[in-house]
Amino acid sequence: MNKKTGGLSIFALWFGAAVSLAEIMTGSLIAPLGVARGIAVIILGHLIGCLILAAVGIIGFREKKPSQVAIRTSMGEYGSYMVSVFNIIQLTGWTAIMLIQAARAMQSLAGDLFNINSFAVFVVFVGILVALWAVCTEKGISLINNAAVLLLIVLSFVMLGSVLKSGQPGPVTGSISFGMALELSIIMPLSWLPLISDYTMSAKTARGSFAGSFTGYFLGSSFMYIIGLVAAVHSGTSDPIAILLGLSMVYPALLIVILATVTTTFLDVYSASMSTVNLAPKLSKKLLIVLYTAVGALLALFFPMEQYENFLYLIGSLFAPAFSVILFDYFIYKKDWSEERFNTIGIIAAMAGTAAYNIISGYDLALGSSLPTIIFTIVVYMVMRKTANILRKGDCKHAG
Repeated sequence: MNKKTGGLSIFALWFGAAVSLAEIMTGSLIAPLGVARGIAVIILGHLIGCLILAAVGIIGFREKKPSQVAIRTSMGEYGSYMVSVFNIIQLTGWTAIMLIQAARAMQSLAGDLFNINSFAVFVVFVGILVALWAVCTEKGISLINNAAVLLLIVLSFVMLGSVLKSGQPGPVTGSISFGMALELSIIMPLSWLPLISDYTMSAKTARGSFAGSFTGYFLGSSFMYIIGLVAAVHSGTSDPIAILLGLSMVYPALLIVILATVTTTFLDVYSASMSTVNLAPKLSKKLLIVLYTAVGALLALFFPMEQYENFLYLIGSLFAPAFSVILFDYFIYKKDWSEERFNTIGIIAAMAGTAAYNIISGYDLALGSSLPTIIFTIVVYMVMRKTANILRKGDCKHAG
């Protein structure tokens, strides 16, 4: 990505990334709170998550490096490798989830139209589209992607209007606490933390990087969540495919499924390849894109979608503490660890944060799990660094 990217293109990139069935499905999980409380928690959670996301993007803009290379400044070379491995795992998982959702939707929407009902065929078809979009990413994130996102915006408003006309609000089965709903709203932006710098590193300005990333993902993801929420309240189901089927608009719904999957999932396979290049710089990015798309498609045939919510929480437990250290170290301590193997204290603090996340999540706090984990991780990191400095000074005095 040698060309400089303007703020509008960055906005379109992240808006397109947010327009997906995964966002609609996650928003529908919040429906038991009702429309008013649900929208409030969606906006609050996305404000928090997107501010963190855009702040991490500034690191990539300043360093002019891909995400996993930029992370070395805070985690050290080998520390960045650890984050790369975690990122590859989550991105492969996301690729599988997106292909599953697209294939299931296409089975329902297009099976009768084209007399094809094979889940595997639809997985392969969408996978090929994703790989082609990712291989042509320099063109894809500008004119072509902008046009696709504009079409998605129009289609999404049409879908929302159809949902509102299709029925009256009613009770939704199931329950969810405010804290859990807040967590689900924060986690989605956080899942993009390990890859945002792959795109902001080519931004023209810091303002374009921050504003484009923040507004694009905030508006796009919040809108998708709200569609899922409102659709679930009006239809009584949290299944986005069933919601689309109930709208009696097969062709627009089919176009939404394909475009939303491609404009989101190409980021996953492209950034998985970028993370791998951090581990093995001589490997071909295009070959890796094809490889990760194939792996995601293969995984899609076996991934247990009932574990989707747990998958989201796993992402929060790994990346909320890790990027708390990365942000705090980069903007506050401003020490460059890129020439060292590990930021040992930072890695220990992040591991402590992951453990804390899993403990905190069992208490169902009103603040969710990510915010308390971020605060805890930063405090641990500060205390450990302060202690290390005191011990180091004590050793120097003793030596003197």
